[in-house]
Amino acid sequence: MSFSDYSSQLLRYADLGFSLDLSRMDIPGDFYDSMEDRIGRAFADMEALESGAIANPDENRMVGHYWLRDPNLAPTPELRAAVTEPFAALKAFAVKVHAGEISPPTDGVYENLLIIGIGGSALGPQFVYDALRPFSGLETYFFDNTDPDGMDRTLGLLDGKLLRTLVVVISKSGGTAETRNGMLEAKAAYERAGLEFAAHAVAVTGPGSKLDDFAERHGWISRFPMEDWVGGRTSMMSTVGLVPMALQGFDIDAFLAGAKAMDVHTRKPSWQHNAAMQLALAWHHEGHGKGEKDMVILPYKDSLVLFSKYLQQLIMESLGKEKDLDGNTVHQGIAVYGNKGSTDQHAYVQQLRDGVPNFFVTFLEVRRGREGESIDVANGATSADFLQGFLRGTREALYGNGRHSITISIPEVSALHLGALIALFERAVSFYASLVNINAYHQPGVEAGKLAAATFLALLARVEAALTAEPQTAAALAAALDADPEDVYHSLTHLAANHKAVSTEGPVPADDTFAAA
Repeated sequence: MSFSDYSSQLLRYADLGFSLDLSRMDIPGDFYDSMEDRIGRAFADMEALESGAIANPDENRMVGHYWLRDPNLAPTPELRAAVTEPFAALKAFAVKVHAGEISPPTDGVYENLLIIGIGGSALGPQFVYDALRPFSGLETYFFDNTDPDGMDRTLGLLDGKLLRTLVVVISKSGGTAETRNGMLEAKAAYERAGLEFAAHAVAVTGPGSKLDDFAERHGWISRFPMEDWVGGRTSMMSTVGLVPMALQGFDIDAFLAGAKAMDVHTRKPSWQHNAAMQLALAWHHEGHGKGEKDMVILPYKDSLVLFSKYLQQLIMESLGKEKDLDGNTVHQGIAVYGNKGSTDQHAYVQQLRDGVPNFFVTFLEVRRGREGESIDVANGATSADFLQGFLRGTREALYGNGRHSITISIPEVSALHLGALIALFERAVSFYASLVNINAYHQPGVEAGKLAAATFLALLARVEAALTAEPQTAAALAAALDADPEDVYHSLTHLAANHKAVSTEGPVPADDTFAAA
């Protein structure tokens, strides 16, 4: 690989200090020629999406997350207002919280923030908070699951702090079970502390949702709307992300400006100058348009450790689809995993270099090591020098053994550059979906899991009600309930583990017996 090859394959956006290096992907020029028709269609699809066309046909919805950073793109005055008015309101709300005009019921100011949500309603806020944490004015905690131990751990960290903790509950439908459970657990914790939960609570939800109605009836401090044309995994620049960011004191104007600037660059109808299209094409080439290679995300910056987790949802939920837009079974998707460099050089880079070549790497470089001066740690080199050395060394070691990689570089971790990175990958996902002819904006697999969970919960209640003082096997109870014995067995073991049943273990699970506690 010559320097001229590298130079010819490096795309730079000077205003963002951003670069995209595809020189270690070995994409031949005739590949781009073969994709010409698909590229043209993807650009046309994006233009239609941004103009307000139905881009999610399964749910008959527009897809408007690109309007969030440039409301002038919204196709109607009503949609523009649906962006600008909540932004103005959440900014004003945050100013009042910071000034103490909105404060805990007794005295003082809010010092902590508890965010309750799951999936897109938590991953984005978690990623951005972790990245920008040194600049946050509020220490922030999360309920992002229905795990009671996890919630107890978080409440333990907030012990004695609830009075000065503001709670933001985020759920578009207001009916998401994990978020509802988290809200009820938080409410109970406040009440145990002798505090009124409503006096500390803010809702971010769809107008008229169950959560919206609950918050209004119970007199919560404030409510901010979520629109049905913003999906959870692309909601970081809606009220979902901006309410927490404004409360934390982060620069949301810079965040949106970074996204808008990246959108402008990646709206260009020329793949040679469009970083998002180049990413989508690289993914397509590497996986033969079928997701045959996994994507390993390696940010060489501790503050970006959650980026791989954020991208898992954005990419895998968007692209992991059984059917294409024509109804054909295609089983599309790209698996995403990763942690951070250089930590993973002592974890799984050994396999990446010498093991199964079923992946490509996306390195994320942050050029600035730290603010201020650095000490000499070895022979005139700083810690930042070593980090850069490990990045470049790993990149070359992988390429030398036939492993491909992409390198994305930004100058620093800031609100501006986080906005740009999120926008880059959002648009790359949209382009890739068009290249392979799938709907990136619905999630039938997630809904199937929710329905199956509801079915199990209904059975769990029936099993608990059917328990008697006389020990019974799972098969006997299943016969009485006309249910699947394995499902009944799992219900019984769960009840026993949580002190709602008494179990006696037999030689094999089929011989275990259970009685009412």
